[in-house]
Amino acid sequence: MAEQWREEGWAREAKRPYIITVGKKLRPKIDAIAAASSLIPDAPLLDQNALPWTAGLAAEWQAIRDEMETIRAHDAAIPPLVEISPDHSGIAKGGDWKSFFLYGYGERIAANCARAPHTCALIERVPNLNTAFFSILAPGAHIPRHRGVTKGLVTWHLGLKVPREAERCRMQVDSEIVHWGEGQSFLFDDTYEHEVWNDTDETRVILLIQVRRPMAWPGSIAPDLFLWGVRRSPFVKDAVKNIEQWEAAYKAVEADD
Repeated sequence: MAEQWREEGWAREAKRPYIITVGKKLRPKIDAIAAASSLIPDAPLLDQNALPWTAGLAAEWQAIRDEMETIRAHDAAIPPLVEISPDHSGIAKGGDWKSFFLYGYGERIAANCARAPHTCALIERVPNLNTAFFSILAPGAHIPRHRGVTKGLVTWHLGLKVPREAERCRMQVDSEIVHWGEGQSFLFDDTYEHEVWNDTDETRVILLIQVRRPMAWPGSIAPDLFLWGVRRSPFVKDAVKNIEQWEAAYKAVEADD
């Protein structure tokens, strides 16, 4: 399946429509509007207390971790991020960074939510939810410096499985270094360049959630329209199709149990 995906994925990459090129050119202006309209600071690391739901979700981390561990019992059937989203090929190599999507840009992945019902019930209460997935980083993995799609979103990480040498598993956001801890969480703006290292021999797993940035009207209109376009672009639609293809592989592994 991986070889088939690579052939098809490279073909799709070569035929990316003009709308994506236009979107990339518009992004700096849209991000400037989002920053000016933001009801929270325009900073790399943010006070997660500004989003009231974060504390309650973090308090459920052990139940979320248990569902994640059940899913990871079929680790070979969990797709590498690059095989879900070909647009991440510059930063996600091989199987070092895997992703198990529950929501992707507003698209609910029903079969995956059925495998993590408690987690999905929790995240479905999150206001302005955009994306939620288990992000699995292999031992020795490195994610190069990159930035997110739009400042109209902010990103929250909840540590579920963290290497014992936590200081060697880290992320740099702009000039600031953060480490994950089990049951600990933080909020950040991923349009600031960030880079990730797992310099340990253990796997790191987090729950990653993206939500709409709190913004004042009418400044929120342009960022919201940009996000509306992203959700309808091949960037998202191709990823949803790839998740559906991997679903068949996951079901086959489950059937063998």
